[in-house]
Amino acid sequence: MPLHPKPSFSLKSSTISEASKINIPMMVNSLKPKNRGRSLFLFYCFIFIFFLCVLASINEVRFDTLLRFGKCAISSNTLATTSSISEEPELRILIAVLTLPDQYLRRHFLRLIYGSQKPEGAKVDVKFVFCNLTKEDQKVLVALEIMRYDDIIILNCTENMNKGKTSTFFSTLPEIFNETNDNNAPYPPYHYVMKADDDTFVRLNALVESLKPLPREDLYYGFVIPCGSMDPFKHYMSGMGFVVSWDIVEWIHGSDIPKKHVEGPEDKVFGDWMKWGRRVHLLKNQEKWIRTLNFFNFTRDLNPSKMYHIS
Repeated sequence: MPLHPKPSFSLKSSTISEASKINIPMMVNSLKPKNRGRSLFLFYCFIFIFFLCVLASINEVRFDTLLRFGKCAISSNTLATTSSISEEPELRILIAVLTLPDQYLRRHFLRLIYGSQKPEGAKVDVKFVFCNLTKEDQKVLVALEIMRYDDIIILNCTENMNKGKTSTFFSTLPEIFNETNDNNAPYPPYHYVMKADDDTFVRLNALVESLKPLPREDLYYGFVIPCGSMDPFKHYMSGMGFVVSWDIVEWIHGSDIPKKHVEGPEDKVFGDWMKWGRRVHLLKNQEKWIRTLNFFNFTRDLNPSKMYHIS
């Protein structure tokens, strides 16, 4: 048989090999741009993430600064509020309304009246004062009032009008307010004490303003009704409402004069105490009159004129 040349697959193989030798580098070269683009993409992603981290840290610092500033502002406002609350008012006044245990509606009405007034520059406390309770319903109802309002003083006496109730009240006050266990309590507990009836209307702001220029010691202050039953030249104030300074309250507590004279019209009896104890200072000479008139600036309304020169 004729011999046919054996197909040489080596040529083809070599051809393939050569092709592969030629093509593989081409494939590798073709892959290089793709890898470079992926690297650039990862690099930009890293840069972007780093930028976000830096931005977040800056914002966090700013937030912490704002937060600390806000806390400081809140603390400053709190301190300002606390200091304004803790500041003691210029005057401390106790208004004692002498009444009877059964006058529930009257007390509630007066709480509305005085609670709706906002005196400026003074702390004004209103307390209702009466003698010992004698009925079972009083013990329950008054106890509820005390639990709700804490504005009642019960004296150790039998209820009366002109037999020592006023004396008992003023004598008891230092025992109630001076002998406290609070070392931070101010002294005196009240600069002034006003005794008032439960049918008397007191304008709190007017009372405060009238007391501000007056002395805080040795003061007996009130008003005499000019009616036929009273002599305005006698030295006592109308029982519907008068004011004394705290030093006089302490004097009543320790003096024997009030203890020896308790019965009679309570406003006149009180005036007798002031007179006998020399607590009322009369204007016996012109010098005292001049000092008093100057103190109250009595001539402030004098009109200027070419007819006189008074500086």
